[in-house]
Amino acid sequence: MTNELRDKKITTLGVSLDEVNLAQVNLKGVAKKTPFDYNENLSRQFEANIYLKREDLQVVRSYKLRGAYNKTVQLTEQEKENGVICASAGNHAQGVAYSCYQLGIKGKIVMPTTTPQQKIKQVKWFGKNQIEIILHGDTFDDASAYAHQLSAEENSTFIHPFDDEKVIAGQGTVALEILAQCDIPIDYIFVPIGGGGLASGVISVLKTLSPNTKIIGVEPSGAACMTEAINQNKTIALAKIDPFVDGAAVKKAGEKTYEICSEGLAKTCTVPEGKVCSTILRLYNEDAIVVEPAGALSVSALDFFADEIKGKTVVCLLSGSNNDITRMEEIKERSLQYEGLKHYFIISFPQRAGALKELVNDILSENDDITYFQYTQKNNKETGPAIVGIELEKKEDLEGLIYRLENHHFDYQYLNTDSTLFSLMIG
Repeated sequence: MTNELRDKKITTLGVSLDEVNLAQVNLKGVAKKTPFDYNENLSRQFEANIYLKREDLQVVRSYKLRGAYNKTVQLTEQEKENGVICASAGNHAQGVAYSCYQLGIKGKIVMPTTTPQQKIKQVKWFGKNQIEIILHGDTFDDASAYAHQLSAEENSTFIHPFDDEKVIAGQGTVALEILAQCDIPIDYIFVPIGGGGLASGVISVLKTLSPNTKIIGVEPSGAACMTEAINQNKTIALAKIDPFVDGAAVKKAGEKTYEICSEGLAKTCTVPEGKVCSTILRLYNEDAIVVEPAGALSVSALDFFADEIKGKTVVCLLSGSNNDITRMEEIKERSLQYEGLKHYFIISFPQRAGALKELVNDILSENDDITYFQYTQKNNKETGPAIVGIELEKKEDLEGLIYRLENHHFDYQYLNTDSTLFSLMIG
């Protein structure tokens, strides 16, 4: 492809700059111009200049307000009269709810039944008496199908969370702000992907105004719909997804967003959910930044690009902070397992006094800690199983623990690598 054709492709990729500029006007006084912060801890670790775009500090604590409001405010008077409907795991719902309240439009919000209570309460708070919440299905895609059905039945306008040009234009205002806030060329920008609306908005702006910036799309490993679409050269519905990173747990990428992302992304990166949890804890402990799982995706990807970004200027987009405090135990648990510090076993040992003492004194090392223990009494049997959770000081200590179990002739089964048995016993 010649430079001339390449330049033509770049200037037409995504929605137009005119549409993004109009969105920025529409959002004046509605969406915050969020902080753009240099992060010293990450910059030191990766030997790069790393900045965080803090959409976690947006009015509704995520970037989703931008696209939702830009779409809703441009509806015709008749469409506004008929009302709107959307499907969302939380953040888009809050953006639509806020828009409905501000514009005096009636709206229905269809949310998966798995949505954290904190997000449901926030949606109610932002929408007040203008919205009705409907819980349906286990995933975003289930909720979306039902919302489309209601939209057709009631002649209301469906506000898509990502596959809509006005929504994409609204999300693109994030990139306009970044360019205005950063006075040096940006080498890399890491953007979380659920359905691809934010990434498509960023591509629409940067491929024209900062074409040398490499845009990296980051997805959770358990719901990598955009990566799969790019690999298959078409959008495809994943058979199963892990809903943990709820703000990015989408089975199928958008048609419009796929077209934009497949051309505009330099790379995609999938991040294990446990790695995301480690990042959440690190951002909180080191920088007092509270993010939801989807909000941690961009920073989580940096380890996989450590050599590539050294000496470069890098932007990580923190997409949201709508995290339910009740999830923190699960977040810590997933992090410990990912880091190789938490391990579960089914251990069979004699049902006699002193058996547990032998496990503690002879098998566990000084720094090992039993964090979970469930013993099952079996009548008329000499041995009985116990489910034991052990937290190690260092992941390298697992090898010694396994050696001591075998050396003392303890019959055991390791659960961490058996997802089905693990979910039955621990989940």
